[in-house]
Amino acid sequence: MPTCVITGASSGIGAELARQLAAQGWDLALAARRTERLEELRAEIAGRWPDSHVELATVDVTDAAAVSAAFEGFVETFGHLDRVIVNAGLGGGDRIGTGRTERNLAVTRTNVLGALAQLEAALAILRRQADGHGKGHLVVMSSFATVRGMPGSTAAYGASKAWLSHIADGLRTEFAGTQIRVTTLLPGYVASELTDATRPPKILTASTAQAVEEMVTAMNARRETAWVPRVPWGPLSWLFPRLPRRLARHFI
Repeated sequence: MPTCVITGASSGIGAELARQLAAQGWDLALAARRTERLEELRAEIAGRWPDSHVELATVDVTDAAAVSAAFEGFVETFGHLDRVIVNAGLGGGDRIGTGRTERNLAVTRTNVLGALAQLEAALAILRRQADGHGKGHLVVMSSFATVRGMPGSTAAYGASKAWLSHIADGLRTEFAGTQIRVTTLLPGYVASELTDATRPPKILTASTAQAVEEMVTAMNARRETAWVPRVPWGPLSWLFPRLPRRLARHFI
């Protein structure tokens, strides 16, 4: 069976990715901070898709050494990694300069330094596969919030995800013509713990299952980028950067 690593797998998009990939016959290497939730997810998968082998690691992605150790442990178990989904991230944040510095620092540490730790660990493995020629599929979970600078409480979050999109694009260029593929997923509002906190408009919020189904389709097609769900976020990705600032601030 092919093997996929998913970070941030204890809830939301990460957990649903695990379910849908298990249903497609993938073995899973799941990592997150909340061990109890990972155990619950493994038990659920074992009951519904018993052929899927699931391994767990309790990891804080801001600890680069722990991330590397977890990924290497997965390789020892499975022998190889076919896909790594850099999904673990943090939402929230606050308006810059309003005394909530630690919240913005936490978002940036997790979404930038934590993502870099995951990329370093993943690519150290993918580069040495196929007898050192490199092989595998790297997927990064970015955001619609990268389309332009975000105002207010989403400023640090949007900037952190723009960093992730930018580095993923550079990696895509580096690995062009090789057996290492890089996919960037750019979800809009998707029902999750993150959006529960921000309370986005219900009319624009996709169910987790719907959004993840589109993500899995995009990953399996090895697409370079995918706005998720494609409608409305694909067209909006063109429109929002072109809105005058006085209008844009009312929509994002």
